[in-house]
Amino acid sequence: MKTSSWYRRTLKTAAIIVSLFLPLMNAAAGGKIGIYGVRMVPYGVDAEKYSDPGWGGGLHAVIPLPAASNLIAGTAGLEIINLLSEFETFTDRSTLLRVEQHTDQTYARLYIGVQAGGHGNGFLRPHAGLNIALVYYEFRIDLTVPDDYDRERDIRQNLDQRGKAAFGYDVNLGLDLNFSNTIALDGGVRYLKSISLPQQLGEGTVRIHPQYFQIYLEVGASFEMIKKP
Repeated sequence: MKTSSWYRRTLKTAAIIVSLFLPLMNAAAGGKIGIYGVRMVPYGVDAEKYSDPGWGGGLHAVIPLPAASNLIAGTAGLEIINLLSEFETFTDRSTLLRVEQHTDQTYARLYIGVQAGGHGNGFLRPHAGLNIALVYYEFRIDLTVPDDYDRERDIRQNLDQRGKAAFGYDVNLGLDLNFSNTIALDGGVRYLKSISLPQQLGEGTVRIHPQYFQIYLEVGASFEMIKKP
């Protein structure tokens, strides 16, 4: 399966986000940037009807506000999660060839928000936050007629590919373990909701409001550590 141009744009967006954080490192004591893995589970009829639980990952930055005594921080991040991955094999009635069908649904969001909690030198740093997000769903179906002797000669066809965007938000709770202002281990839960999303798998004007729960685990590096030569 070929990587779509949207995925390439997503990687470029992540690189831009990182470059925007770099000038803020000198001003944001206690800040960090990290990568995380996430498990997301659909919640409610709108989400469970069209999605499965899925795994993904993301990039996340926390930038404390010195004027708020390191109790309030700005946050921003990008994540991508696979919400549906199905594989079916059937025989085409007209050609009698074996056909493989791959169905995938990808969930991505770019988010910014605020986080309240400890961002100083302590080891245990509990926090709570609220983010708003631009959410993008991509749905794709690919057909493959396999060549059992040479897989490079497989016949591949994209049967359907569409993307739909919506706004959303999340509320989150977590606990950050700060190891001497160098490496931080952060874990927590999030409740997410997408607002007025066009129905992913159907046509027409039906609007849904899918909800999800996430469990995440993040490994981050402090701005102080990154700045060291």
